Amino acid sequence: MSDNTIEMLLQKKILSEYKSNLACIQQIAKGSSDLLVNEFLLSGLPAALLCCEGMLSTSIITELILKPITQIRMKEPTADNIFSYIQNRQLYSTDRSEAKTYEELFRFLNSGFAVLILEGALTALVFGVQGYDKRGIDEPSGEDNVMGAKDGFIEVVRVNMSLLRRRMKSPQLKLELFVKGTKSQTDLCLCYMADRVPQKLIRQIKERLNEMELESILSSGYVQPFLENRRGCLFDTVGTTQRPDVLCAKLLEGRVGLLIEGTPFALVIPKLFCESFQTMDDYCYRPSYSTLVRWIKYVAFLVAVLLPSLYIAIALHHPELLNRTLLLILAEAEENAPISLTAEAIGVLLIYEIIREAGLRLPKAVGGAVSIVAGLIIGDAAVSSGLISTPMLTVTAIAVIAGFVVPDLAQSVTLLRLAFILAGGFLGLYGISLLGVAVLFNLCAAESFGFPIMAPLAPFYPEGMRDTVTRVGFRKMQSGDFTVEEYHE
Repeated sequence: MSDNTIEMLLQKKILSEYKSNLACIQQIAKGSSDLLVNEFLLSGLPAALLCCEGMLSTSIITELILKPITQIRMKEPTADNIFSYIQNRQLYSTDRSEAKTYEELFRFLNSGFAVLILEGALTALVFGVQGYDKRGIDEPSGEDNVMGAKDGFIEVVRVNMSLLRRRMKSPQLKLELFVKGTKSQTDLCLCYMADRVPQKLIRQIKERLNEMELESILSSGYVQPFLENRRGCLFDTVGTTQRPDVLCAKLLEGRVGLLIEGTPFALVIPKLFCESFQTMDDYCYRPSYSTLVRWIKYVAFLVAVLLPSLYIAIALHHPELLNRTLLLILAEAEENAPISLTAEAIGVLLIYEIIREAGLRLPKAVGGAVSIVAGLIIGDAAVSSGLISTPMLTVTAIAVIAGFVVPDLAQSVTLLRLAFILAGGFLGLYGISLLGVAVLFNLCAAESFGFPIMAPLAPFYPEGMRDTVTRVGFRKMQSGDFTVEEYHE
């Protein structure tokens, strides 16, 4: 059967003739071995209970639906009377709905619902009996913390919705579930606090999502480009998180969350630049210590981006900035190096990226061996042979380690580091200054749905400084927080 024929059948409404109805369903599902059809007589009328093998609990469907439904006896059995009796007097499942077209029927069927079709009925009853295997709730692998919660999102969107509801019991928390992807029929959930978020932001996000014409949505990366700034920004304007407590905190600030079936990452809209330097542990430590750690992150970000380029620029174009002892040490170290400082720095960073990618993609049993071999070759053999100077290796290693302090900005830091190295190698400190101004302009001009990502720094919002430059205690913080709704007003 051609794809066009199947698409035409899916758009048709469910038939009232049982045999024709069942034949049409089997025709659409032809070749699929996981479709289970249980035919029986329901109060004398032909009926069938359809389900998808492996997507539901067989014990639940047998005990709560199939066994009690076969015991229904009515004096005047018609499709309307039976369905009305089931809907009004029987509670087989708390999650119930109706399917009017074959497309709706198969979407419910492939989502783990049991579907009941009956002779004379123009709709099909669906019962939520999902029981497929899923990963247990565990600590997030990418956002470790010391004193915060240890649970993280998993790949099942309804479980992720429950994790939010357990923390935010207010009826103002809205969880809107909808379907996207013409082939995958992926469930997406829009999360927001109705009393905090600007309604204009909700409308804009829904408009962007409606513009998507994707066949499948297999991860958050499929959706994120449709929500990003279209003007092009060097940093992400849509955040991601694996932690329910972090998402709840963002929702209270007037942000919007997006949960996607099949991925343990939630999208946060909009994302501010300063949030990349904040973690949940900041609010568990004493304010003075949290402020110190936050400033360390700011310094680490600058070191990760600028240190190699500053070393190259000063060594090549501005040696007068170094004292005599340090200049002699650097000159002696670079005397036997066969390539220029710029090429040397780019080569070391590219080798590091290769090692990192290899260690990430290989099985864990082999990943450790890659790190050992890479350390021996680069750390010892390359320096001993004179291919790489010791100061350059030290500088790039410090920059790489500093980048680990702010993992949210890892992609941007990697690209900016290379760009600054080229600018410093060709134009010295003047090139670094020009590129730095361009990056700063890009940051200050970037917006996400009308909200500047550099807020509350640019434009300046005094109340927001209490949780940006410093981290004040909750006694002071409870008197007022920076929210996107307040800034919008």
